[in-house]
Amino acid sequence: MARPVTLFSGQWADLPFETLCEKAKKFGYDGVELPCWGDHFDVDKALADKSYVKNRWEILGRHGLKCYAISNHLIGQAVCDLIDERHKLILPADVWGDGQPEGVRQRAAKKMIDTAKAARAFFDAAPEKSTFPAVVNGFTGSSIWHSIYAFPPTDQKYWQKGFDDFAARWIPILNEFEKVNVNFALEVHPTEIAFDIVSAERAIEAVKGHPRFGFNYDPSHLGYQHVDYVKFIRAFGKRIFHVHVKDAWWGHGDGTAGVFGGHTTFADARRYWDFRSPGHGDIKFEDIIVALNDVGYNGPLSVEWEDSRMDREHGAAEAAAFVRKIDFKPSAIAFDGQFDR
Repeated sequence: MARPVTLFSGQWADLPFETLCEKAKKFGYDGVELPCWGDHFDVDKALADKSYVKNRWEILGRHGLKCYAISNHLIGQAVCDLIDERHKLILPADVWGDGQPEGVRQRAAKKMIDTAKAARAFFDAAPEKSTFPAVVNGFTGSSIWHSIYAFPPTDQKYWQKGFDDFAARWIPILNEFEKVNVNFALEVHPTEIAFDIVSAERAIEAVKGHPRFGFNYDPSHLGYQHVDYVKFIRAFGKRIFHVHVKDAWWGHGDGTAGVFGGHTTFADARRYWDFRSPGHGDIKFEDIIVALNDVGYNGPLSVEWEDSRMDREHGAAEAAAFVRKIDFKPSAIAFDGQFDR
């Protein structure tokens, strides 16, 4: 096993943190990736009370677990989005406020800066210092996603305004990440400013190659779009700050709902694609491991378990074993270097 295997507890936030830790250890994980919702990690408490982050580590330690990343997808989504009533369901009251869109976006931006500071406080309190850089995973939102395949037609000037808006809102956030030595890892994903290789390149360009801007690599969001998810690793190399292990399948529907989903919900048998538990979809994980080794990624492999067709405890335990089976260290020798011995 080359890398630590962790469980992203974002989909388990209905469980108390200690209960989740008990289960994660039983499932076979080395650690957890903590979401900033539920009671798993509270940004405001982490900033206000040093004993809070110490307590998080104590709970992790009792169960033999570590943590390499925290994630704040829900707040990050609101930084650039066109805000509507759906956001109220995912945002805390202090960010939602009166719901006026620009106010929501500005409060979300401030909370993301606070998240970087909270991450720094949390990782500084770790009983054992990690060689893996501190990272906050998340979303950015997008003011132009709605125009992705639109009529009236969308021109490049319109799309450029979206990237300019992203840069104006995120460069100040990234500068604050720089001050506290924390990386921000965007999970490249439909609805974000970057959702494939081309848009990821454009996002990097928009923030002028900011060193704190990189990616939480998740192949499941690329595969069903028919984006080359292995090429993504080779294209961005050192900007891959964290890795999610999540599977997807495509081409399994009945032909009535396409890639855009037909306004169906997950697990609807008509869907062209759906998320699957690792090893049950169409992602070729061995190709991914080889590419991660080639670019020198040695951070955690974090299972983001999402499969509406499978019991989640069965799936999480099976996924931990699956990741250990597929992961391997890169070679330290040339395989044919011994022929002259």
